[in-house]
Amino acid sequence: GKAAPGDEVGVLLCDVGDAGSLATMARQTRLVLNCVGPYRFFGEPVVEACVENGASCIDISGEPQFLEGMYLKYNEKAAEKGVYVVGSCGFDSIPADMGVLYTRDKLKGTLTAVESFLSVKSGPEGIGIHDGTWKSAVYGLSDEENLRKLRKQIGYAPVPVVGAKLKKRGFLFYSPEFKEYCITFMGSDGSVVKRTQRYLHTEMQETPVQYGAYVTVGGLGSVIKLMFVGMLFLLLVKFNFGRKLLTKYPEFFSGGRFTKEGPTQKQMDGTSFTMTFFGEGYSEGQDPQNGKPNVKICTEVKGPEPGYIATPIAMVQAALSLLEDGASLPKQGGVYSPGAAFSKTKLIDRLNKRGVEFSVISKPEV
Repeated sequence: GKAAPGDEVGVLLCDVGDAGSLATMARQTRLVLNCVGPYRFFGEPVVEACVENGASCIDISGEPQFLEGMYLKYNEKAAEKGVYVVGSCGFDSIPADMGVLYTRDKLKGTLTAVESFLSVKSGPEGIGIHDGTWKSAVYGLSDEENLRKLRKQIGYAPVPVVGAKLKKRGFLFYSPEFKEYCITFMGSDGSVVKRTQRYLHTEMQETPVQYGAYVTVGGLGSVIKLMFVGMLFLLLVKFNFGRKLLTKYPEFFSGGRFTKEGPTQKQMDGTSFTMTFFGEGYSEGQDPQNGKPNVKICTEVKGPEPGYIATPIAMVQAALSLLEDGASLPKQGGVYSPGAAFSKTKLIDRLNKRGVEFSVISKPEV
C-alpha cells in the first residue's frame, strides 16, 4: 500500500556535498522541497543551489539559527532572482504561524495578543520521534550564544507592543483551562511568529500581535519526570562529551521517545495534536493604544500525528500555495516565514481539506 512514483516521475540523485549535482537538480524545477536535516549541517547547500539557479525552496526546519541565517545570507539574492525561500513549513511552524493569522482574521476588531497551548495525545503505543529532531535540539540549545550574535548582525527592527502588554508566564505553571501543568514551548514557533509579525507590520502596516507559545505536559508525575530529564539534558548539552552522549544514546536520555528508527505505524496512527489559541484585543472603533482589551476569542488547530503525518501535509500544501497562489504571494522574492509568504493565499483552506483543521471555538462578547 505504499505510494510509488508513476512512470512519468523521474528520480534525480544529488548530494549536499556535491554543489554541481544540486545545481543540476535546481535548474530542472520551479520548487524544491528541502527535507534534509539537521538543517544546520545539511540545509544551506540546497538553499544556495536553489537561489543561484532560480528555483524556489521550502523546508520543514524548526531550527531558528538556520532559518534566520538563511535570511541574513540569501534574502537579497532571492529577491533579485525572484525566488521564494520559505522555512519552517511543517509542524514547525505552520500551525502556530498560520493559527495566529487565522485568529486575527476571525476576531471582529484588532487582535493584539495571543497565547497558544499545544497538546499532543498518544495511543497505547506512546509517541515516537526520530533522533534527527533530537540532534537539532541538542545542537540548537548548545549554540544559543551564536543565535544571539546572528540576530544582532541582522539588526532586526523592534516590533512595537500594541495594546496591553502580554504577561510572560513562568517556565512552569498550572493551567485551569486544561487542568494540566504547562511549560514554555522550546520549539521555533515563538521566533517564527515574531518574524511574521515584524514583516506584516513593516511591509504591510498591519497591527503586530504579541505571542506566547506553551505546551501542556500533564500532572505532577509528568512534571517531575520532565524536570529530571530536562535538567540532565541542559547540563550535558553544554559540553562536547555531553553532546556526544546525547546524540549517541537518544533513546536512553529521552525516556524512550526519540529513537534512531523513528515512530512505528501504530504510534503514528494513535497520535494527534491540538493547538489552542487564546486571543485578546479591541473591538471595532476602539483605540488599541487606550484602555484594556475588551474582546476575546478562542480558536484551534487540530491534526494527525505532528512529525510524520501533519508535517508532510503542511509542506505539500505550502508547496501548492507557492505554485498556484502566485498572485497572493509577496510581490518580490526573498527569504520568508510561512505567515509572511502565505498570509494572503488559500493555504488555510487547503490544510482544512487535508485534515489539519482550523476552527473557532468561542467568541466571547465584549
